[in-house]
Amino acid sequence: MPWSLTIGRFGETAIRIHVTFLLFLVWIWAAYYRMGGAGAAWDGVIFVALLFLCVLLHELGHVLAARHYGVKTPDITLWPFGGIANLERIPEKPSEELVVALAGPAVNVVIALVLLAILGGSVNVGDLAKIEDPATSLLAKLAGANIFLVVFNLIPAFPMDGGRVLRAVLAMNMGFARATALAASIGQGLAIALGLLGIFGNPMLIVIAVFVFLAASGEAGQVQLKEASRGHLVQDAMITHFETLGPQSTVDDAAEALIRSTQKEFPVVDGGGRLRGVLTRDAMIRALKDQGPQTPVIEVMQADVPTVDARAKLDTALKLITEAQAPAVGVLDGAGRLVGLLTPENVGELMMIHVALGGRPHAPRPTSA
Repeated sequence: MPWSLTIGRFGETAIRIHVTFLLFLVWIWAAYYRMGGAGAAWDGVIFVALLFLCVLLHELGHVLAARHYGVKTPDITLWPFGGIANLERIPEKPSEELVVALAGPAVNVVIALVLLAILGGSVNVGDLAKIEDPATSLLAKLAGANIFLVVFNLIPAFPMDGGRVLRAVLAMNMGFARATALAASIGQGLAIALGLLGIFGNPMLIVIAVFVFLAASGEAGQVQLKEASRGHLVQDAMITHFETLGPQSTVDDAAEALIRSTQKEFPVVDGGGRLRGVLTRDAMIRALKDQGPQTPVIEVMQADVPTVDARAKLDTALKLITEAQAPAVGVLDGAGRLVGLLTPENVGELMMIHVALGGRPHAPRPTSA
């Protein structure tokens, strides 16, 4: 992920810190310094650092549970608002997703119980809620923060673990796509309620509400896209009518092709029909401005464009687009020649058709032998 620093690994999982988290620590130091000087500032930074260690352990709980079911986690990223474990895929069985979702909060429960056992009778329930009180001990603050993490993460809304718990429970009695849509709707309803509460008191609730609403929409959209691609081949969704550029073409040639077509991505193809790269509209405009119209397209194209066979599964190509962050995927025939393009835009069109048909499969595009 851009702007992230890798600080270690847990097996195959990279542990990363987003640069905004480091800026957040600086802001915490400055805020506490204004309230109580350098001592308070360092106390505040230490508390936040330990809190995010608990967040990291929470995410590792998800990672270990996912590994048990054969699901890899390429990375964990710590942000100012929490941590995100990037699972390679959602566990297929609802019971498996339920275990993976609950594994994170379970870690915080264990941490809180251990801290409370260490504190013994020296702490009461009221102390656990006084996280911002300088008089509260560090261990009591951490115990209270972990209890808060459990409660907050079990809110039944994406991207919190509670949203995934809700979907897993619903999916035990209905289809996965329908369970996701219902869980997303419930999450969006809660987001609206949080936003209304924020208007009358806490502006931070408005920020959380927007984040939850968008995350719920994104989760539902991803599942819809997966359902739309199920059972389809790449050749069912690819673009077959498009303009190409040659390795000797200039940016000026590409600009003319842009004007006479509706394309935003132009494949650069050699004389043998093999894909050399893709020139995007944005790269073309930058080159016209910075390097001039006679610049060869081969100098400004994106060369590392993934390719798939026309008869590959569509969900495989979608994964390539997401992982490579590519503008398009080149579709090749058996001889390695470019025969189509797959872009996020035309995959989105397939999803709209799927939704319009109520999930019923539409007739695949006929292909020549």
